[in-house]
Amino acid sequence: MALEEKSLGAMFLNRVEKYGDRAVMKVKGKGGYRDISWNQALRQVMGVARGFLSMGLKPGDRVSILAENRPEWAFCDLGLLCMGAVDVPIYATNTPDQCSYIIKDSGSRFVIVSTGGQLGKLLAKRDELKGIEKVIVMDDWAAYPYPEWVIGLRELVKQGLEYKDNNYVKELTKKVEEKDLATLIYTSGTTGQPKGVMLTHLNFLANCRDIATFNMIGDQDVTLSFLPLSHSLERTAGYYVPLSAGSTIAYAESMDTLLVNMSEIHPTVMVSVPRFYEKVFSTVKAGVEASPPARQKIFHWAIGVGGQVSKRIMYKQSIPPLLNFQKKLAHKLVFSKLEERMGGKLKFFVSGGAPLAKEIAEFFHAAGILVLEGYGLTETAPILTCNRPDEFRFGTVGKIIPSVQLKLSESDHEILAKGPNIMQGYYNLPEETKAAIDDEGWFHTGDVGEWDADGFLRITDRLKDLIKTSGGKYVAPQHIEGILIQDNFVEQACVIGDRRKYCTVLIVPSFDRLEKWAQENNIAFKDRKELIEKPEVVKLIKKALDNVNKELPSYESIKDFRILPEEFSQENNMLTPTLKVRRKIVNKTYEKLIDSMYPPD
Repeated sequence: MALEEKSLGAMFLNRVEKYGDRAVMKVKGKGGYRDISWNQALRQVMGVARGFLSMGLKPGDRVSILAENRPEWAFCDLGLLCMGAVDVPIYATNTPDQCSYIIKDSGSRFVIVSTGGQLGKLLAKRDELKGIEKVIVMDDWAAYPYPEWVIGLRELVKQGLEYKDNNYVKELTKKVEEKDLATLIYTSGTTGQPKGVMLTHLNFLANCRDIATFNMIGDQDVTLSFLPLSHSLERTAGYYVPLSAGSTIAYAESMDTLLVNMSEIHPTVMVSVPRFYEKVFSTVKAGVEASPPARQKIFHWAIGVGGQVSKRIMYKQSIPPLLNFQKKLAHKLVFSKLEERMGGKLKFFVSGGAPLAKEIAEFFHAAGILVLEGYGLTETAPILTCNRPDEFRFGTVGKIIPSVQLKLSESDHEILAKGPNIMQGYYNLPEETKAAIDDEGWFHTGDVGEWDADGFLRITDRLKDLIKTSGGKYVAPQHIEGILIQDNFVEQACVIGDRRKYCTVLIVPSFDRLEKWAQENNIAFKDRKELIEKPEVVKLIKKALDNVNKELPSYESIKDFRILPEEFSQENNMLTPTLKVRRKIVNKTYEKLIDSMYPPD
C-alpha cells in the first residue's frame, strides 16, 4: 500500500474509507475483548477534534496526554493531529513534578488524563499549572466529583459533535503539511531534565513508508500493544505502522497480564523491549534445570536441532529431510508449549529500546520464534535500522532502512544519521539542538557501532555509558550486564568502574528463585536483607560472576560485587519508563556500598 499522505491525520482518514466496519482496535472489557471498527474510531476522533475546536484550540497549539495505552489515547492523538494541533505524551508512571515540568515546558493549553488517579497528579500541582484551561478525563467523569477545571472526554466529544461538522475538520486536515509539528516527545532523561523532541508528520510517515517496503505487516495482522505510547518505539512500530498497514491493534490490560492477553488475542506481530524476552528466557531456563534429567536431555537436543535449523534459515539455506523431521519432532515434544503461550499465531516479535543479548535471540529462534531487533532513538522517530523476516542476523540491529543514511565517525565510531525521520530539534533548546545535529545535518546518536561483513549494524555501546577505568581501558557495561542476567539467579545488574581502578557490579537477584532455592537448601531467613547476606547466597552469586569473568578480558573482569535487597524500578527512580537503568541515580543511591568495593591502597 502506497503511503502518499502528507499527514498522519490524512493517513487515518484514508484507511477509514478503505476499511470502514473492519476492526481497527480490540479492547478488553467484562465480557472479554471487543472490536472497535474504523468507522467507530472515526466518530470518536472527529468528536475530539471538534470538541477542542469548540474550546478555541488552534492548529499548532499543544495538548498534553497523560494516560496508559487504551483506545482513547489513539482517539485523542488522531483528533488533535487531524486538526493540526500538537500533542505532548507523558508517561503514565511519571511523578507530579515530572508531569508539571513537561506540561509547563511544552506550553500546553489543555491536558488529557486517563483516570482520577492521573488527575490527582495535576490537582497536586494546580498552583503551578495556571496556564492550563481545562483537564479532560478519559474515564466516565460523572463518577468523580470533579471541579470546574475538569470535564470528561465523553462530554468533550458530545460538545464537539454539536460544533461544526466532520467536513470542517477534514478541510483542516488537508492543510496540514509534512513539515508541520506533530508531537513533542520528552526523552525519559537518564542523565538530567527531559528534553522535548520535536517530531513532524514527515518524521513518522518516513518510517511508515520505509517499513511498508519490507511487506512485514499487512491488513490481516493483529498486534498487541503494551509498551507506553508515550515512547517513540511503540508510537511508531506499535501504532502508526500497524495503522498505516490497516492492521488491528489490541490493547493489553497490563504488563502482568501480557501472556494471558496473548493467549486471548493470538497476535501475529508484537513489539517489546528486551526485558520481556529476558524474563521468558530465564523462566524457561529455570524450569528446564528443575526438571528430571531425561526431560533436560530432550530439551537440549531440541535446542540443538532448532539451532541448526535457525542458522540455515538465517543464511537462506535449504533444510535437509532428516533435519526437517527432527525439527517437527522437537516442536511437538518441546517448543509447541512455548508457542501456545505466545498465542500460537506469532509471525515475529520486534525488539528495541535497549540491546537484546544475542544468546536470547538465538534461543527464541531455535524454539521457532523470531525476534527481530531494530535500532533508533526518540530523535529519529525512531527507526534507523532493522532486521527483517527475510534478512536478519542475531547480535545485530539489522540494515539501514531505505530513506536513512548512516556513517560511523572516524574518532570513536559514533553512529551518525541523516534522513527525513530526523527531528526538527529540541524544543526551546537551540544549543542542545546544535550539539546534537552538526552543520552538515548529521544527527549524533551517542551510540557506538560497527558493521559486519554483510552490512548489518552492531551496537557496541553508548558513549555516555562507556566506562573508562583509571588505567585508561574502555569497558562496555551493557555487554557484561547482558551476560550476567542470563544466570537464573541474577535479575538485574549494574556494572561500575568509571574512573576507578577496576570494574565491580551491583546485582539484584531473582528473589522468587533465590527464596525457593534457599528453602530447598534449608537456609533460614526472615527477609530479603538477611537472605542476601547469607554466605551460601554470596557464594551462589560469586559462581555466576566467575562464569562471566571466564568470557571477559582481564581489564573487563569483575573484581568485586554487592547484592542489593531491592530491584531497580520506576518507583525508586532507578529505571526509566522504557526500563533502562539510570546509572547516575544508582551510583548516587549506593555510593557508600560502591566505595566499599574500592578500599584505599
